[in-house]
Amino acid sequence: MATQAFGVRGLRSAVAAGLGMAAGALVAMAAHRQAVASLCVRLEHVERAARAQQHTNLANQQRMHWELLSKAMDDSQLAEVLDLYEVPVSPKQRRQYIFANALYTNLLFYYRIGNLSRDEFFKHARGIFQSPIVREYWYSTRQQRASISDTDEAELGLMVDELLRQMEEADTEEWWVIGEPPDA
Repeated sequence: MATQAFGVRGLRSAVAAGLGMAAGALVAMAAHRQAVASLCVRLEHVERAARAQQHTNLANQQRMHWELLSKAMDDSQLAEVLDLYEVPVSPKQRRQYIFANALYTNLLFYYRIGNLSRDEFFKHARGIFQSPIVREYWYSTRQQRASISDTDEAELGLMVDELLRQMEEADTEEWWVIGEPPDA
């Protein structure tokens, strides 16, 4: 009988040890799951902070761009620095082109920070490019845009080029329906 009692006690001890190990494994898995969830929350926080910093950087860049353009519009000697157009322009045209650049760049920054979808960008561009002066500016800066590739700015520039082509070919005065909005 002593052997049977020892066998039952040994079996109980083995079961208890197995249950202890299983409980330990469950506790470890729960702790691991908690650590992973905590890391995910921290990662989301870091990603949000990075996006916020990127928006702040873009806003600061836009402000600096506007300040530089404003100085050039106010001072014809400074405006000459920006005269990189394909054809000679008068001081009046240069100021207008600088302002056209500010309009387009503002639209571009709004898109970049997520305030406009691609479709909204297209619709706003269709509006500002109704101005013959803005179109002249666009055509006179073609070679500057040609040096930009593989960026959202390059893609949007090509989209505007296509929009202008469609506007030139259109046989309607209803400019707000001209052009095919982008798919993406």
